[in-house]
Amino acid sequence: MSAPNQNTLWARTFVSELAASGVDTVCISPGSRSTPLTVAFDRHDSIETFSHLDERSAAYFALGRARRTGSVTPVVCTSGTAAANYHPAVIEASQARVPLLVLTADRPPELHDSGANQTVDQTKLYGDAVRWFHDIGEPEPTARKLRSLRTTAARSIMTATDTPAGPVHLNFSFRKPLEPTPVPGDIPDDLSEESITGRDGAFVESTTGNRVLDENSVNRIAQSLSTSRGLIVVGPMTIPGVDPEAVAAFAHASGFPVLADPLSGIRYGGLTRTTPIIGGYDGYLTSELWDQWPDPDVVLRFGASPTSKPLRQYLESTSPTQYLVDPAGEWREATFTATDIVVADPTQLLWQLSRALNTPGSSTWRQRWIEADKAHTDVLANTDSSAHQSLAATNSDSSTDDIIENTDGEGSNESDRWFCEGRILSDVMTAAPDPATIFVSNSMPVRDLDRFGSPTTQNRTVLGNRGASGIDGIISTALGAGSALATTEHLIAITGDLAYYHDMNGLAALERCDVTATIVLINNDGGGIFHKLPIESYDPPFTTQFVTPHGLDFEPTEDIYDLSFARVRGTDRDGFHTAFTEATTTTGSHVIEVVTDSESSHRVREQLHDRVIKRILDN
Repeated sequence: MSAPNQNTLWARTFVSELAASGVDTVCISPGSRSTPLTVAFDRHDSIETFSHLDERSAAYFALGRARRTGSVTPVVCTSGTAAANYHPAVIEASQARVPLLVLTADRPPELHDSGANQTVDQTKLYGDAVRWFHDIGEPEPTARKLRSLRTTAARSIMTATDTPAGPVHLNFSFRKPLEPTPVPGDIPDDLSEESITGRDGAFVESTTGNRVLDENSVNRIAQSLSTSRGLIVVGPMTIPGVDPEAVAAFAHASGFPVLADPLSGIRYGGLTRTTPIIGGYDGYLTSELWDQWPDPDVVLRFGASPTSKPLRQYLESTSPTQYLVDPAGEWREATFTATDIVVADPTQLLWQLSRALNTPGSSTWRQRWIEADKAHTDVLANTDSSAHQSLAATNSDSSTDDIIENTDGEGSNESDRWFCEGRILSDVMTAAPDPATIFVSNSMPVRDLDRFGSPTTQNRTVLGNRGASGIDGIISTALGAGSALATTEHLIAITGDLAYYHDMNGLAALERCDVTATIVLINNDGGGIFHKLPIESYDPPFTTQFVTPHGLDFEPTEDIYDLSFARVRGTDRDGFHTAFTEATTTTGSHVIEVVTDSESSHRVREQLHDRVIKRILDN
């Protein structure tokens, strides 16, 4: 095995070691200075390459694939601002604990601080957002340096996937020639074959373990959990997350209901057949109910901070003993009310506690939560016709009449008696293929999913970027999660209009990376989430500076990105069902734009909340 020059040898050595460590996919942003890495990845038989014209989209695509698989997907770019465009995805990967390997090419040292074109200081470019930064330096074709390079490759994968997982940044300096051009004498004649080819298999094998509590600690926590009123709260988690069977075992041993975030990996699937999974709490867990219910004694929490603000406020206001379980020992609880931090692997701890508990909690307490969730589901399904009549009567203005349909209206039926954007999320979760990978945007879509996406036995892998909770990179992350080497499941992305606008460049991956998706675009012409904030009462500047209506027509993306585009009104439920069914049962990628009114939707959310509270308290 020979190489035409030291750049080629250097890059090929590094890439071969990544492959030996399990890397099978890379995202490449075209550029000149990164040529040695690009060629090495492209020519490696075991690594699939995805080419992205836009660096920001490339990084989010890699993030999405890593989020779906739990495995590292490297991203490669040239020097200069190209690397800076990776920064938003690096931040999200860090906050969300998603493994990511950022490989940036750089100019040789003498060009720094010289005014040379496309040369910036890339040292620790991402600051504390990476788990590890290492400047690889210039290629040196010596046995010791090649061993160091292979070790760095192995260490980067181990660090990115260790607890807590996250991004790693390696910076490569290359001088010309960048192409695999023969350079006589560039590779020493006495360099051994072993130095070039490495070892059989990975140069360094990495073995990591989980933190497991000792028996005394488990018994102490179990004793505290032996109480009448307890809760299991599972927030957003990254794959592989917590084992649903371990959650079920503890739920049965303790008698505690499970409040499962839509991004927890627990709310959907077979677990719901045997375990009380509570999903509607965002719609009723407010002070009207706190005053009527007894407070929980103890809460066992896993994952990141819950999406639901009412749930976070409930835990803060009722002040139970709150165990925050985090395998990395980090603080992910912004209300600062947790009483105990438990540094342990969540799955192992649940199995240990299940065996240590002797007395299950109150069945009355558990049933209270089950009945409240049923009341929430019943009101949303509008099985009570009198509830609809009361709700419709309070919405007589013309704009809201367009949103809340009368039963006499065209296309209406017994289950179609209310409308807000949350119903779109509910319908998608019900009608999506089984199984499906569903990626949901930040702002209102994930909050509506939290409130309206009821637990179901259907197999849904639901993902979202809740690390930094930005609306940038949503399309790219979703397409990365649905790429062929990440999953074979049907991919559905649910996004708002502003997030769609932010990342339309990401749609290029549909063709370039051979991804197919159904994209549900909820278009309320601006930032609907701001209706939930006090600034809504101040107009101006509310409309012009916060809602920011844009009036954009997204239909031309059909021709630009070779996809199918359909537009329906939010109140046309039959029309949406027809379009969604067609999109999920035919080949190619589809965008279904659902035109809604954000203010009216928010008013309906408020009224549905009031109706749910009344139903629960009346019971």
